[in-house]
Amino acid sequence: MESAMLGVSLKDRIRNEGVRRRTKVPDIFQTISKLKWQWADLACRICDDRWIKTVLEWRSRLSKRSVGRLPARWRNNEINGIRVDV
Repeated sequence: MESAMLGVSLKDRIRNEGVRRRTKVPDIFQTISKLKWQWADLACRICDDRWIKTVLEWRSRLSKRSVGRLPARWRNNEINGIRVDV
């Protein structure tokens, strides 16, 4: 879509970074990452029993895990995601 705004085709062989620089449209992945960290900051600052804490501590009862594996929690996914992002 951004390349269509500039009238650039694949034959012009212009990289996405160059197209974004010219259109000044922010990268969607950077925007998503920024919003994720803003939400994580908000969730950490809330200390009462709101639904955020309930969601973080949620355990799936529908899925079965093999013997010896703990049930999945959403918090585990967030912690693993933080390790990857840092």
